[in-house]
Amino acid sequence: MELDVRHLRALCAIADTGSLHRAARLLGTSQPALTTQLRRIEHSLGGLLFSRERTGCRPTPLGRTVLSRARPLLAGMDALVADVRAAVDGIDGRPRLRIGSTASRAIPGWLRRLRERLPGTETQLHVDVSAGALLGLVAAGELDVAFVHQVEGCPLRVPEGLDVRVLVEREPQFISLAVDHPAAEDEVVDLADLAGDRWMVDPSVDGEWDGLRRVFAAAGLNPRVLHGDYLTAASLVATGEVVTPCQPTSRPRPDMAIRPLRGDPLAVRLLLAARAGAYEEAVYGTVHSALDAAYWEAARMSAPYRTWLSGPRALRPVLG
Repeated sequence: MELDVRHLRALCAIADTGSLHRAARLLGTSQPALTTQLRRIEHSLGGLLFSRERTGCRPTPLGRTVLSRARPLLAGMDALVADVRAAVDGIDGRPRLRIGSTASRAIPGWLRRLRERLPGTETQLHVDVSAGALLGLVAAGELDVAFVHQVEGCPLRVPEGLDVRVLVEREPQFISLAVDHPAAEDEVVDLADLAGDRWMVDPSVDGEWDGLRRVFAAAGLNPRVLHGDYLTAASLVATGEVVTPCQPTSRPRPDMAIRPLRGDPLAVRLLLAARAGAYEEAVYGTVHSALDAAYWEAARMSAPYRTWLSGPRALRPVLG
């Protein structure tokens, strides 16, 4: 078996995500297929490239050697592809901006501002639950920029060659619960008041489950937990079946309350990433400032977050 670019990209994806499951999703294949491919590569090279551990996959010494040679080759190939695509964009006369993002209520306002501030630019959007997958797509030249969140205590694996800028250093995560839940009567909810509830969390969101477990352990709690996507969680929250973490920009509904947690034990860091040197500062600065304005617009539209921001913990002195 001879190694080709596809094999090298698979190895780098496993190393960057630290997980066969996440790497498979990034590569658009199934985990069993990627596992089989990895075994064939390892058999061809005559040794293990990754050690399979409870927390994921880590490169072995042989794996690190292979990766050190693979990354420059892939970087050169990605640069070639990016140059060709830039040339094609230049031919049809329309610049293109390919945006990746984890779920955020800032996205509509961001896209609107980019249309206003970068007229004539074709904007494309790719949304994924995995921040690591989005960063990998930026590094591979499949996306131009990515807006992602990093769960506190669960650092993302950032591929080499990315320029990462902080949008919000520490965004608190709120809790969504049924409007008739006893804790919803308070403006701020104590974590201990939710110890008897079932929680729902999406384990496919990078760091989400690990971050929540860390917070439970620090509080000495061991609540029941269901795993599922947050769209399903919203319907279960409304009927009182579960409570779930949510972004502070979430808006209350007639059947759902949004509350901050006392002490803000759950938090994320909001980041914007692009390939280093890919854009002039004026363009990258425009993309960043448009996102910044869109985020704070979304913050103003959420009454619970607006109240939180007016308190002593506010991220900004004044919400304009």
